[in-house]
Amino acid sequence: TLYEQSINLTRHLYERSNHPKIKSGAFYIIYLEGCEVNGVITDAIGLFKSENKDTFLKVYPSGEGFEIESQQGVNINKLDKGCLIFNTEKENGFLLSVVDNTNKGSDAQFWINDFLQIARRKDEFHNTQLVLSMCNEFLSRELPATTELSKIDQAGLRNESVKFFKEKQNFNMDEFAGEVLGKTDLKERFDDFRRAYSEKNQIDVPGSFNISEAAVKKEERRFKSVIKLDHNFHIYVHGNHRYIQKGYDEETDMHYYKLYYKVES
Repeated sequence: TLYEQSINLTRHLYERSNHPKIKSGAFYIIYLEGCEVNGVITDAIGLFKSENKDTFLKVYPSGEGFEIESQQGVNINKLDKGCLIFNTEKENGFLLSVVDNTNKGSDAQFWINDFLQIARRKDEFHNTQLVLSMCNEFLSRELPATTELSKIDQAGLRNESVKFFKEKQNFNMDEFAGEVLGKTDLKERFDDFRRAYSEKNQIDVPGSFNISEAAVKKEERRFKSVIKLDHNFHIYVHGNHRYIQKGYDEETDMHYYKLYYKVES
């Protein structure tokens, strides 16, 4: 019934595409065999929506020369919207893999919320990714806007956060706040932010769970600590932030950073 259901799915997609930010496009429904997921070979149904077309050149021989014409098509290197529904974990509503590269705002999340109507899996990967994402938002947006922490201290907190997840097998919210944030006022701000984050996103942030190493690797790249100095230098802080000192030179009326290291490579 793939063809019959493709019509129903397309109608459902059209009915849900009523937000002004939602673009028109082409909708594809496909059936896949021999998919490997979590070490299991199974089949899957793919739902793909292409909203943007790229211009490409077609070159072909003509007499003693060549002719060039431009055409429009779908760029296969970047998927606009996609969903793979694997024929596994039926009792939980099937296992899905979803991507949406065009609509990021909460007011335009129709692909995941309105069309697919799905929920994230509440496993160790999801919990690890959720809490790391929350911590990243707290450290990169909340703290700089509400405290006078230096760039060095901010970098230190980001590195300590990732280090905590890398070294621990189990996550505990109170333990994380005590070891990473340390200061009482920062822990209180973190608790307030956690409650606000839960209400804003309508999700329950778990207080303890097993840490997923795969999720840590995926989220780690978002915790890059970079101090940008005018248009001359960028300082990437990967390790101990205590090896950096900030100062002010009255003679030149400029700020400076002093870096300590043992080996230059």
